[in-house]
Amino acid sequence: MSSTAKLTQHRDPPEQAAVPEVQERQLQVHLRKIPLLSELTDEELIKVKGELRFRHYPKRSVVLHKGGSGDGLLFLLSGHLQVVDITEDGRSVGLRMLSAGDFFGEIALINDSTRSASVVATTEVLVAFLPAAVALHLFSHSPSVARKMLGHLAQKIQRDSEFRALLSINNTTRRIYTYIALMQQTPGPDGSRVVENLPTHQDIANMINTSRETVTRALLTLGQQGIVQKDAHRLIILDPEALQRLAQGT
Repeated sequence: MSSTAKLTQHRDPPEQAAVPEVQERQLQVHLRKIPLLSELTDEELIKVKGELRFRHYPKRSVVLHKGGSGDGLLFLLSGHLQVVDITEDGRSVGLRMLSAGDFFGEIALINDSTRSASVVATTEVLVAFLPAAVALHLFSHSPSVARKMLGHLAQKIQRDSEFRALLSINNTTRRIYTYIALMQQTPGPDGSRVVENLPTHQDIANMINTSRETVTRALLTLGQQGIVQKDAHRLIILDPEALQRLAQGT
């Protein structure tokens, strides 16, 4: 098994210029697409909007550094991020992927601790930063935010448990199949399932401790067997049951 790819080292990104102003109504509608904020009243949303700071980061920038201060909650508005742990020899071990609408940095914020992992942009991204005091006020004063945060933490515990079980699989190909089966999917036609915004083969390899070439071969095999169909940035699982059988080694 090959080691995970090394993460290109970056210094803290220079202070980015604020995103050009947009009309208040457009921004308010945009923020409602963030699940954590979707049930806030218009008045609450306006207050949150007034506290947010928006930043662009280029691909492969380190948006958060492990060990940094838990000084706020961050929202991914566009693009894709990967949560990674950096080993002592500089290798990156992928932990999970983030898509538009996701938030991150909540553990350090809630625990009043340092960041437990780094977050790297796998594409150009737009991120919104909400200061700790405002975020904590939302957690304690907004029932909808508190409820959704509890649900998020419960799901995170479940995903982490599934991921630990995945990494314990010795067979690399089965590990890839299991990872694909666990990815977030939406219903497709004729019983198929669709994985939107499919990570790159290298990002998948980093997540499950294998090589990009191994991931490419596994996906090619699935395609040849008619189990999946790969488009530019999504994966159509044509036969979910067959994929599940392969993941289980049957």
